[in-house]
Amino acid sequence: MSYTSDEMMTVAAARALSAGKRCFVGIGLPSTAANLARRTIDENIVLVYESGTLGSKPDRLPASIGDGILAETADAVISVPEVFNYWLQPGRIDIGFLGAAQIDKYANINTTVIGDDYHHPAVRLPGAGGAPEIAASCGEVFVIVRQSRRSFVEQVDFITSFGHGRGRAERTKLGVRGRGPTLVITDLGVLQPDPSGELVLTAVHPGIEVEQVRAATGWDLQVAVDLRTSLAPTDTELAALRALKAAS
Repeated sequence: MSYTSDEMMTVAAARALSAGKRCFVGIGLPSTAANLARRTIDENIVLVYESGTLGSKPDRLPASIGDGILAETADAVISVPEVFNYWLQPGRIDIGFLGAAQIDKYANINTTVIGDDYHHPAVRLPGAGGAPEIAASCGEVFVIVRQSRRSFVEQVDFITSFGHGRGRAERTKLGVRGRGPTLVITDLGVLQPDPSGELVLTAVHPGIEVEQVRAATGWDLQVAVDLRTSLAPTDTELAALRALKAAS
């Protein structure tokens, strides 16, 4: 079965989730990947949304965190402050799944403004929402984002969600609880931080060459010695993903 680059990216992101994990899910690409993981990896993956829904099991992709399908299919619905104060900040969430408008070489995320002037930016983005807390407090963070020189920059214009600062030691210095971004999945491949916190290409998707990934990256991207090639999506994975989208 043929597939698109977006489908390859979503399947690769879904595969990254392990059985039984508690996952704080962002809307958009992260939600698509997380819901696919419930159908193809383990139905016991617990999806938590910022609106206060714990254990949501939607049969279609939610349009927003306020989509009623999340509450209707949740194990419990609690207040937003309780989600953050009781579940997220104490470290009870294993994985945060985020998107990004910009991401830099140390996996800092920008979803606030594009341009040097915060008050008069070239583009004003949707903003932070709960992403800064997710990036700081989850056990680890997965990021899913389409790769281009516009989105993969050497240094983000604004740090909305803290990754590894200017190096991994900054998280320790600041006393940030979680491990931060450990995986960045794109439509071209997979990147992971090296010991310094800098993102390194560790896998390319089928048919993608290293130079294509480098050309879509705004810094001198390093490549792992043991570079892998992702497995192509199976017919089962593609059927589940397309059914999710068709129902939305």
